[in-house]
Amino acid sequence: MSVFYDRQDELEKYEFMMGEARGRLAVTLDVLTDALILIGQHGVYCASTRNPAIPALDLQAVLMNLNGAKELVASVMERLRLDRLELEKEAAK
Repeated sequence: MSVFYDRQDELEKYEFMMGEARGRLAVTLDVLTDALILIGQHGVYCASTRNPAIPALDLQAVLMNLNGAKELVASVMERLRLDRLELEKEAAK
């Protein structure tokens, strides 16, 4: 299934509120958050043999990359917001 079909309602809601690009990025953040939750749950069962209090090394790598992806998406959303504010200021002059 396509994410556009699976998350159609969410996409429509966020695209309406934020515009197409920012709305899709917002849904992307939700998808990444859902993946982080699943990895976190999996980490409970796949603990490191060296330190049972932390997830296995492969899960740590996945978590690090997912968190990095979320940071990148959030930074793009912020840049789009600032660009829009700048355009609105220029249009008001």
